[in-house]
Amino acid sequence: MVHQTEKKTSLKPLGNRVLAQRVEEASTLKGGIIIPDTAKKKQETAKVVAIGTGITGKDGKLIPIPVQVGDTILMDKYASQEVTIDDEEYIIVKADDIIAIIK
Repeated sequence: MVHQTEKKTSLKPLGNRVLAQRVEEASTLKGGIIIPDTAKKKQETAKVVAIGTGITGKDGKLIPIPVQVGDTILMDKYASQEVTIDDEEYIIVKADDIIAIIK
C-alpha cells in the first residue's frame, strides 16, 4: 500500500482563510462520452491544503478554523479566489464560505 503525502506549498493563508485544490470531475461519462475541459463545470468541492490561524473574537479569544489539512470541503459556488503556484491551481476561500466537510 502506497501512502500519499500532503503537498507542501509556499503559500500560507492568513486569518480565517483556507488554501485548497479543487477535486477533479470525471472526464468520461458512464456511456463512454468524453467531456471536454471547456464543458466541465467548476466543482464546489476541494481538498484543504493549508489553513490560516483563525480570527480573534470580540472577547479576545482565538476562534480556530473548523477544517483540517486533508479534509474535503463543500463551499459556496462563487466564494473563492483562484491562484496558481508552481504550475498548480489552488483556491483561497474564507472559512465562513465553507458549507460542509465531506466524509
